[in-house]
Amino acid sequence: MAKSADSLRNTRNIGIMAHIDAGKTTTSERILFYTGLTHKIGETHDGTATMDWMDQEQERGITITSAATTTQWKYDNETFKINLIDTPGHVDFTVEVERSLRVLDGTIATFDSVAGVEPQSETVWRQADKYEVPRICYVNKMDRSGANYYEVVRQVREMLGANPCPIQIPVGAEETFRGIVDLVMMKALYWHDETMGADYSIEEIPAELLDEAQEWRDKMLEAVAECDDVLMEKFFDDPSTITEDEIRTAIRKGTLSMQITPMLCGSSFKNKGVQPLLNAVCAYLPSPLDTPAIEGYDPEDPEKKVVRHPSPDEPFSALAFKIATDPFVGRLCFFRVYSGEIQAGSYVYNSRSGKKERISRLFQMHSNKQNPKDLIGCGDIGAGVGFKDIRTGDTLCDENNPIVLEAMDFPDPVIGISIEPKTQKDVDKLATALAKLAEEDPTFRVHTDEETGQTIIEGMGELHLDVLITRLQREFKVECNQGRPQVSYKEAITQTVELREVYKKQSGGRGKFADIIVKVGPADPDFEGTLQFVDEVKGGNIPKEFIPSVQKGFASAMANGVLAGYALDKLKVVLIDGSYHPVDSDQLSYELCARLAFKSACEKAGPVLLEPIMKVEVVTPEENMGDVIGDLNKRRGQVEGMESSRSGARIVKAKVPLAEMFGYVTDLRTITSGRASSTMEFDHFAQLSASIAKQVLTECQGRVDLIK
Repeated sequence: MAKSADSLRNTRNIGIMAHIDAGKTTTSERILFYTGLTHKIGETHDGTATMDWMDQEQERGITITSAATTTQWKYDNETFKINLIDTPGHVDFTVEVERSLRVLDGTIATFDSVAGVEPQSETVWRQADKYEVPRICYVNKMDRSGANYYEVVRQVREMLGANPCPIQIPVGAEETFRGIVDLVMMKALYWHDETMGADYSIEEIPAELLDEAQEWRDKMLEAVAECDDVLMEKFFDDPSTITEDEIRTAIRKGTLSMQITPMLCGSSFKNKGVQPLLNAVCAYLPSPLDTPAIEGYDPEDPEKKVVRHPSPDEPFSALAFKIATDPFVGRLCFFRVYSGEIQAGSYVYNSRSGKKERISRLFQMHSNKQNPKDLIGCGDIGAGVGFKDIRTGDTLCDENNPIVLEAMDFPDPVIGISIEPKTQKDVDKLATALAKLAEEDPTFRVHTDEETGQTIIEGMGELHLDVLITRLQREFKVECNQGRPQVSYKEAITQTVELREVYKKQSGGRGKFADIIVKVGPADPDFEGTLQFVDEVKGGNIPKEFIPSVQKGFASAMANGVLAGYALDKLKVVLIDGSYHPVDSDQLSYELCARLAFKSACEKAGPVLLEPIMKVEVVTPEENMGDVIGDLNKRRGQVEGMESSRSGARIVKAKVPLAEMFGYVTDLRTITSGRASSTMEFDHFAQLSASIAKQVLTECQGRVDLIK
């Protein structure tokens, strides 16, 4: 036990998260190089990065899937095991970040020293807040023209609402960036270019920086003293008596409780600052023992809470957070073990499917290569092969001690396109390939349009679907034609109506009978789920066993609205009264009756169409700003604000309907001669005006007559 507790204490499950192009993959490559896992540094721009192993990642120079790897680092005379996940920065792949954060203990939030806090940095920061993941900040690209470490510190405080605590300051900036000052040791660190940054020297702080370093050290001490009472006393009595170890202990305490966020800096591309970053990961980020015991519930009784502590002696529990299809080993399931341990060839119980599964082989991952393992222990991240029925978010556990861990919520897709196989022989292959892709990616959906018979694929954005279609061609050898992109609308109702629905069918033998009186309307504003169902039936007018069938009927009917078959997000149904027939009434009759009631009620309740609205941010030169704003207004956009960036460009923020944003990147390049850039992420659904709703419904042959 002592040994495993020791190894748990020295395990770090960390991720690197940031806006696109902040240098996540470059930083990951340096970590692999300096920890001795790779002998050559891979570069994103050459397409040789280890963590970007997919062909498309290497061609596009972006990360698409989160890659996991395990490495070792010596710190303070102890060896630490680091499970590292490199996550994508592009908003279309935000699900990859979400599911990685769910299973990580700590994360490195990386920022570009010139661009600072960007839109996707805010998104990933909020995701880390949601899962309460402690983090350290790394300000990268300090060698770039316009680099400003202190401005990024200010933005982290003001834009992210964090409490940044710089524990390093840079020596120089832009082309004069030479190294860093470590405020804990009060020493300067300089890297040697001839050794690819593998060696660095620790020297005295240059005289011209001494006053600034002292000022920032005092600020650091003040911030960390608030996290530790013992340090607070020393800080007020005599700050000079505070030792380095005491500072590190207090920084660790403040980081774990998320009171402070340590800030570091460097230039991963120029091989400066990565080793102190690794030291900070070992010193300040949590081990599995520092994370609170994970809570779940008993599959037999959802009200009964079950707790698992991070110990190898507890019953086995793990969360499957990613499914990947590997051409050589088949379906790989990535999981994080929260308690107990798992051996290759053993059986585990899936608490969603209620089935036992045999895991034939276990692996520790290194990007897309697998190192076989006999055992994956508590607090570790591994992958298994042999699952017949597994989905993202499933809980794997010990059959005699079942538990369901909280699964992940995934956003609904906002854009769809129709695809059709080019040849007859592609038809069968397409169905198999789409099923595999949908299994891997929970934000990718496939369905068949009942009227046209077309296969529609839906995702989080144009890039997302583009990547998936390229994967169909390359990995699954399926050629297909694609239609133009379509927006995934939703439906809602605006009024509450009360009605009686009677369903009766008389055939030769037993008939069918159900009778319900319901009030159907919009859900309460504070309601979180999809169907708010209230049962007000008194005196057994409808037998208790039929009431869940009424609820089930409404819940399944919500998948197809009355206007054009788009799903309803929220609905409130109050079951007031009804009657039954002692012979002819059964569960199916009430379910069918509820579906009919849904249709009749929605037609009368002022149905409306909702469209996805995107949060758009455009960085443009000053002289093109008028054209950019004019173009956004033409697209039904609402400009919400304009700011100046540090490089003299202007930042325009707007909310624009997704329907108007197809091909926007090309148009933006045209109006600004290629000098502007934009980012876009989903914000919310909003009601369409009657005139536009009628146009949309005419195109998709919906019920235009219901729009008032």
